[in-house]
Amino acid sequence: MGLLATTHGTEQGRPGSGPAVVADSAAFDMDSEQICRARDFVRQFLSDARSRGGLDVPARASDIAQLVVSELATNVCKYAPGPCLLDLEVDGGMLGITMWDSGAVLPAAVGADPARAGQHGLEIVLAVCQSFEVRREPVGKRVRVRISLLEGQNAEPAGPTPW
Repeated sequence: MGLLATTHGTEQGRPGSGPAVVADSAAFDMDSEQICRARDFVRQFLSDARSRGGLDVPARASDIAQLVVSELATNVCKYAPGPCLLDLEVDGGMLGITMWDSGAVLPAAVGADPARAGQHGLEIVLAVCQSFEVRREPVGKRVRVRISLLEGQNAEPAGPTPW
């Protein structure tokens, strides 16, 4: 069990279209051992984005991206074990992270409770991402978040959602 496949892509900026879009994908047969592989995939992707695309990715943004993927992958392991697709895309100063899994139940943030052990993953994701969206798919669901790669940006995180 493990990493099933990866694809690599960089769409060079067309004249007048701005910086290049850097994208990559991986498929995992998600179990608890694969969470660190998903984090490593993000770390390597952002490192490659620096070298291939000349993109400035601060260490803090890389750490946040790995944390978010770790939390999303943990939810897959707990609630939808099995295949998982992870898509990463840097477009300008934003990193898009999209994770598909076969589980039909949509994630729901529960009210903050410092006495509660566990179930804080979605709270963490909402606190650090600029946007959060979840969509039902014909099979499973797709969660998409966007994280700022800009140092010192005042963008607000996604915050509480009605999910």
